[in-house]
Amino acid sequence: MDQVLVSAAKQLEKQLDNEIERLDNLTVDDIDLIREKRLKEMKLRQEKVIQWKANGHGEYSELADEKEFFEVSKKSENIVVHFYRDSTERCKIVDKHLKILAAKHIETKFCKVNAEKCPFLTQRLRIKVIPSIALIKESKTKDFIVGFTDLGNCDDFSTEMMEWRIAQSGAIDYNGDLLTPPDTKKRQTYHNKNKTIRSRTFDSDSDDGLDD
Repeated sequence: MDQVLVSAAKQLEKQLDNEIERLDNLTVDDIDLIREKRLKEMKLRQEKVIQWKANGHGEYSELADEKEFFEVSKKSENIVVHFYRDSTERCKIVDKHLKILAAKHIETKFCKVNAEKCPFLTQRLRIKVIPSIALIKESKTKDFIVGFTDLGNCDDFSTEMMEWRIAQSGAIDYNGDLLTPPDTKKRQTYHNKNKTIRSRTFDSDSDDGLDD
């Protein structure tokens, strides 16, 4: 074990030395190119922010019907849409977290849809448990968060936990560790994560079904 640690330390030291050497050897032209590239990236980002805000990003909004949903799908590359109904208390918990994340992740459109008022869309996406969250990227539904199973199977999960789970789909920009849930105290509930994330049966004893 000691030899492994020593080897890893030497490898890291070598990588740092190489990076320092690269930085030391930068010329004025190299620095100018880096600055120019950075300025272009900042300008492009600002243009995107203006477009995102024009499309309602930065706020957690409700879509009136299926028509509005499809209009949003054409304008926004990344969408997080919460399927709710008024009688389900857990939907209010989802609302609280998504409102916070909408302001943080302006690159993504956060919205909600009343499942009972949008039966065509609900059936098309095979939503059977409320709350359910559809995670959409480039007009393709990449994943679903069904109930609270993937969030620790509890009602008091953190906003960071919701953010981490959404990030699994690529629907938001995320710089954290995708392999480790933020709510580490409940880590034991994630041992079967791949199965629960990809399940399309949407059966859950702890969440409300649409067929009541």
